[in-house]
Amino acid sequence: MAAASWAAPATSFAPSPAPGRLKAAPLTARTLPQRVLFRAASESSMVAGGTLLGLYEKERLSFSQYADEESNEERYWEILDADLRHWTRSLRPVQWYPGHIAKTEKELKEQLRLMDVVIEIRDARIPLSTSHPKMDSWLGNRRRIIVLNREDMISTEDRNAWATYFANQGTKVFFSNGQLGMGTMKLGRMAKSVASVVNTKRRKKGLLPRPVRAGIVGYPNVGKSSLINRLLKRRMCPAAPRPGVTRELRWVHFGTDLELLDSPGILPMRISDQTAAIKLAICDDIGERSYDFADVAAILVQMLIRHPSVGSEAFRRRYRIDVDCDCGKMFVTKLSLHLFNGDASQAAFRILSDYRKGKFGWVALERPPT
Repeated sequence: MAAASWAAPATSFAPSPAPGRLKAAPLTARTLPQRVLFRAASESSMVAGGTLLGLYEKERLSFSQYADEESNEERYWEILDADLRHWTRSLRPVQWYPGHIAKTEKELKEQLRLMDVVIEIRDARIPLSTSHPKMDSWLGNRRRIIVLNREDMISTEDRNAWATYFANQGTKVFFSNGQLGMGTMKLGRMAKSVASVVNTKRRKKGLLPRPVRAGIVGYPNVGKSSLINRLLKRRMCPAAPRPGVTRELRWVHFGTDLELLDSPGILPMRISDQTAAIKLAICDDIGERSYDFADVAAILVQMLIRHPSVGSEAFRRRYRIDVDCDCGKMFVTKLSLHLFNGDASQAAFRILSDYRKGKFGWVALERPPT
């Protein structure tokens, strides 16, 4: 994995480099009182005969300026995807498509044609990465309710940003915590209201009312089954904090006028966006066999030490060792020597587990696109 370097942003405050040269620099994310040190880098076309990675290693020239915390956070989200593309370029692709997903995807698409409403569950930490690229084509004009589950794992700022984003798109979004039941009552009332509208239309056509069918869909381990159990106030669907527990379609009744379809997590057969795949791995929304713990943890470290509300100081407090550089792989190695007798996999698993448990604070890995 290459040393952590910031991918050059599309716009830069730095003077334009000479034609044919690319200049970039790592960003040190040490948070200062009231002010944050912000480094940016400029970009140009690649030098003939040289690779982009080589230029990143050989050419490092940057300038620094102080910016307030709000501006620094906005800039962080603007260039994060470019950084992730650079960091994941040399890694083994993250792919996971177990047999039960392939088997049930066809059945699910057939059932979706019969749905009156579809409730799509996403991970509130990564709402875009947990949106199936074919979902829009599968649903057509059917009504969809988007639920961002695990709202307790993101900050108020993250929540407000996503609420505004979906509101501007004209999409109603619900926030929930399937484990504790937060937001489930509101979702239940919404589902009931949809049921009443469907049967009102049936009565006008001279048809008898019937239970309204609602499909619960989403990526693995985003909390579909837990949310259904909270809605029903009893454990009807198997649920566990790991992907791939639900392996077949299952109908459950919510009262007398609503039927819910719990479905296995669905993923694209091939994940072309590896920045999204890395986020799925970090958030435990994809099978562990699909990725290398050390590589994923190293990228998480690089993301968090640059995050304005986390920074390298959070790692010093947590593990009692210094963060000497911006290279996440070096920190994983250092932590492995400090706590796990050189076992990098154990060190990486500890970092990932600590993030998933909120030990660095509850922060999202995505913000809405600007």
